[in-house]
Amino acid sequence: MARVYIFKGFERFWHWTQALLIITMLVTGFEVHGTYSMLGWHKAAELHTTSAWGLMGLWVFAIFWHFTTGEWRQYIPTTNKMLDVALFYAFGMFKGEHHPYLKTKNRKHNPLQRVAYLGVKLFINPLLWCSGLFYLFYNQLGSVGLGGVSLGLIALAHTLGAFLMLLFLIAHVYLGTAGHTPTAHFKAMVTGWDDDVNEEPQAAKAQ
Repeated sequence: MARVYIFKGFERFWHWTQALLIITMLVTGFEVHGTYSMLGWHKAAELHTTSAWGLMGLWVFAIFWHFTTGEWRQYIPTTNKMLDVALFYAFGMFKGEHHPYLKTKNRKHNPLQRVAYLGVKLFINPLLWCSGLFYLFYNQLGSVGLGGVSLGLIALAHTLGAFLMLLFLIAHVYLGTAGHTPTAHFKAMVTGWDDDVNEEPQAAKAQ
């Protein structure tokens, strides 16, 4: 294992900025939904909308970055060692076993991470993006031939996306503690350096 600079500057900026915006939107979104009262409905709605535009802009830059750098390949699904990783998260890590997946610079994400991240990018994000825009511009939908879309259906889709994102966030933070130390993954995403990376060519090809 070696200490390798694995997470680039924009990748770290994108990750933490996205996390901040998503948490802000979850907090304000549930207040707008009427779950509790903290900022007041109008302030919560305004902050929620501002954060949404910021997040969508960040997603556009992130999509561009992934495709221009080739980092999109990190999310190609694979079943290789998927069961081993699932068993590790379910049982092995509680017994002090070593992670079965050998991370490399070109294959940062294990099989379960790839499926989870791909699901966020291809399902949860578009669900929130589209339903949020439909909600925000509901009165103008008729001008583009979508006047028959139910506001209740849009709200339901947006709420579903919010709960799915919340579940992902909780699981993401929890599994982030499953490194060789509880803070190792978090430090790597702050500094860019990961000291638990396998750079053996044959091991990299085996993943």
